[in-house]
Amino acid sequence: MELHNIIEDIVIPKTEDIFNTIVKDGNPEKLCTCSQCRIDTACYALNRITPLYLVSNRGAARIRQEPIESQQKDADITALIYEGLKRVNHNQRPNFNHDSSLKDKNAEIGKPVFNIPTITGRIFNGNNFAPVSDIEIKLLYNGSLVTMKDGNWQNPFHLVHHTEGNFSFWPVPFPAEKTEEQSTFEFTIRVEAGEYEAFSHIFRIPVVSEILTNQSFSLGRVFKLTDLFLFPPGGEEHTRSLD
Repeated sequence: MELHNIIEDIVIPKTEDIFNTIVKDGNPEKLCTCSQCRIDTACYALNRITPLYLVSNRGAARIRQEPIESQQKDADITALIYEGLKRVNHNQRPNFNHDSSLKDKNAEIGKPVFNIPTITGRIFNGNNFAPVSDIEIKLLYNGSLVTMKDGNWQNPFHLVHHTEGNFSFWPVPFPAEKTEEQSTFEFTIRVEAGEYEAFSHIFRIPVVSEILTNQSFSLGRVFKLTDLFLFPPGGEEHTRSLD
């Protein structure tokens, strides 16, 4: 069974539209519009809106026919996004280059590649379900740290308190022999922190190769992990997870 929060289908595109409009209008308030601040803003809004989960295509069709995007709801979501945008800009992630113009300088435009989507997730204390902070999260491929798309993304990712357990990675594209080639990439989320048992979460992402273009970050191209939980040493047992 696969659950889907349909509110994400509203918040994520609307967040992207708001940021793109700010850039188009010349960004008079000089707000940071980098990829990480976009993700943090969307997370801020989503964490403050009651989720609406679906478990079937029929449910999705029924919900979309209902007035879930009423004018009032739409206004509330927009207000939350702007509130999150301001808060994120006043509490930007430390040790992070927020230059939204940074691109992957090593990529050769026009070459076939596997564009890995942005990987996002949340991690909690398994005993009290509180968001975890002040730890490092590693994204590994074949046992090595994955190179990020540009300097705005970190690996390891350092969790800070105000992001409420949310983390994200944007891997550099993997080379391909030709376009429309299908491949599945197996990644590992690894956490090693003294106050918690070492934890690994293994997951796979299917990707079809395409021609690399000058692409900007988009909230619409995201691979969302299931929620992850850490336990203190000697606490409840847990095993590696496999999506």
